[in-house]
Amino acid sequence: MTDTRMAVGPRWLQWALLALGLTCFVWCGLIILDARRFQSEQHAMLERVKAGPTPSDASGRPLTLPMNLVTRGLIGELHIPRLKWSALVVEGDDDHTLRMAVGHLPDTPLPWQPGNSALAGHRDTFFRPLKDVRVGDDIRLATPYEDLHYRVERTVVVEPDDLSVLDPSSTQRLTLITCFPFFYVGDAPLRFIVQAQPIARGLSS
Repeated sequence: MTDTRMAVGPRWLQWALLALGLTCFVWCGLIILDARRFQSEQHAMLERVKAGPTPSDASGRPLTLPMNLVTRGLIGELHIPRLKWSALVVEGDDDHTLRMAVGHLPDTPLPWQPGNSALAGHRDTFFRPLKDVRVGDDIRLATPYEDLHYRVERTVVVEPDDLSVLDPSSTQRLTLITCFPFFYVGDAPLRFIVQAQPIARGLSS
């Protein structure tokens, strides 16, 4: 009798843990599918906008594209050729934005503007490939009106409250930020930084 009651308890616990595991699995799957759908939609939007006329001033220099011309503040598509990796970049650094894409930190210049432009991403999703980035790697950023080309000049690990990596720059710079270590369980205690300098600029065709 006692043995039967003891056996029933663990069986119910097993079912409860199984249900919890399945719920987490389905929830994670839905988040991944939603992110992929968003990335696909934004990629298509980027291609449509790039195929249209390029906003320019009287001298032919490209103008900053107003954010309301594209959905959800589309910035562009980030690509690291050696890693065969790409991801869409949108405006914002809130949790919802970073679940869907790489986010541009609103307090920093846009990538096509002078200064230190910062992009953030989760280490377990879009920015996981940064664990393999090397100094000298090319980084491409296709924006709605201009393709930007950078080269990685350094990688560094800093404390979360070290904001020196966001210091203003008199020249263009691209800073990528994610949590570190990459395979840490729980809230990672450090930040992994990639900084790159532009090596070429050219208008999109």
